[in-house]
Amino acid sequence: MTRSLDRPARMNRALLAMIGLLLLAAGGYAVAAYGGHLSWVDPDDSLMPDTSAPPRWVLVALVIGAIVIGLLCLRWIAAQLHRLPRPVTWDLTVPGAAGGTTLSSSVAADALAADLESYTEIRAVAANLSGPERAPELHLIVTAHPGTDITALRRRILGEGVARLRQALEVAVIPVSMEFRLNEHSHRTR
Repeated sequence: MTRSLDRPARMNRALLAMIGLLLLAAGGYAVAAYGGHLSWVDPDDSLMPDTSAPPRWVLVALVIGAIVIGLLCLRWIAAQLHRLPRPVTWDLTVPGAAGGTTLSSSVAADALAADLESYTEIRAVAANLSGPERAPELHLIVTAHPGTDITALRRRILGEGVARLRQALEVAVIPVSMEFRLNEHSHRTR
């Protein structure tokens, strides 16, 4: 199974859905209280019956709650920064061979990125290979020039670049996830 290129998106959607449901429930509670549908709430009472300072434990609970929310926000920001899986080192040694061969997946990914950047339709490529050496997964972020036929470019990448990578790594299938971006600058210098 291929891991998602944009892993934080799942967490973002879940967090936003949870906040939305919480706000919806709070709004429904407020409307029900205002309408007099809650037997334990008198709609004519003031919102804050007492204006004196709250007990100390309330202030401590608020501070702890604020710290927890702050730490969760920091975790969310950290998740936004880490978008691609980390490179791994593959052991490509042939059984029974006298020596050994290791290859960092980042080396193979950089070679593929350089190959793809030679295409005239592409401005930049970020490539990442992850997973075991006999079942690698490829994640690509391709920045193309405006007006590029993305469908044709995708076919070319899969038919040429990924095919050469499969041949070099001697694997039959490489699952690929691609994200395409269009370059805002229309001129190219080469």
